[in-house]
Amino acid sequence: MTVRVELATAADVPGILALAGEVEHWFGPMVAEPGFHRALDKHIADRRALVAFGATEAPLGAVLFGGASPRFAVHWLVVSGRARGAGVGRALMAAVAERWALAVGDVVEVVTFGMDHPGAVESGARVFYERLGFAPAEPAENGPEGGSRQVFRYKRTEAVRFPP
Repeated sequence: MTVRVELATAADVPGILALAGEVEHWFGPMVAEPGFHRALDKHIADRRALVAFGATEAPLGAVLFGGASPRFAVHWLVVSGRARGAGVGRALMAAVAERWALAVGDVVEVVTFGMDHPGAVESGARVFYERLGFAPAEPAENGPEGGSRQVFRYKRTEAVRFPP
């Protein structure tokens, strides 16, 4: 699948909210949450939101990210159920890494599902991050839906470029 990744704009918000709606059963409420809208708008304004497209104009995925050297964070990443396993998440993460220009020693963190969370297997998130070179780290606070969460961490070394 050919994937095109672009900076998100205000025009992309409805499509990103549609993606959020696909995963609310794992992450908790987002689409109707003013806090999520504020975070999305801020990431777009700060040019720290990317959206992925395929052959259609409906977005296949999106990512919100932040931080500065030496510590970065993936705040939220979503890939449509119809596009999981097709390289959309990898394309988004490659575009994030390009924007960050990670240096040796830089760390990227993401909080994803704990091992016992139903989304851990169904979404493929844990395997996805491990394949990119992230390692499971300490537990994180439970998500708003009550499910367990865990920090995954990637450290750039000279031998490994992100994503591999």
